[in-house]
Amino acid sequence: MRHTGMKSYEQMTDTFSRCPENIVLIGFMGSGKSTVGRILAKKSGRFFLDADVLIESQQGRAVSEIFTENGEAFFRRLERESAEWMASCVRGTVISTGGGMPLVTERLGDIGRVVYLKLPFEKILERISPRERSRRPLFADPQKARKLYLQREGIYESKAEAIVDAAAPAEEVADAILRSLAETV
Repeated sequence: MRHTGMKSYEQMTDTFSRCPENIVLIGFMGSGKSTVGRILAKKSGRFFLDADVLIESQQGRAVSEIFTENGEAFFRRLERESAEWMASCVRGTVISTGGGMPLVTERLGDIGRVVYLKLPFEKILERISPRERSRRPLFADPQKARKLYLQREGIYESKAEAIVDAAAPAEEVADAILRSLAETV
């Protein structure tokens, strides 16, 4: 019998179970989840996955279009479904969630170790340009965004295994996450 180089199901399952845990980054829009996530993935030898990009790929359109055409409730359903998939199928990955994902799923801890990138709202406003705000449906009105931020802050804190100050440069935030998670092993 000729060897095809393909692994058996048992070998793949064993490899999958030995992959490093996922790291799940949560926080408000503009807190640096995607930027820090990419750096963290490189530093920790993991893959990087942006949950919003995952949804966009599956839907074939931008998050802003999904909000406009189908509404927020539909988008939140897509977030729940993607969280279920990530909990079952994704390993060895740093996952940047959308700002609302922690509100719609209880499965974050099943996906991986949850880290809240905490940043004061004023810093978020400084980071997000007016042009960028127009691409973020829930940030169209900064006063409404502030109210949303205040509503979500406690939820983020309650779902996180670690809370990291995201005001530092992204490289430093990634290092702080690694230190924080090493201390809680």
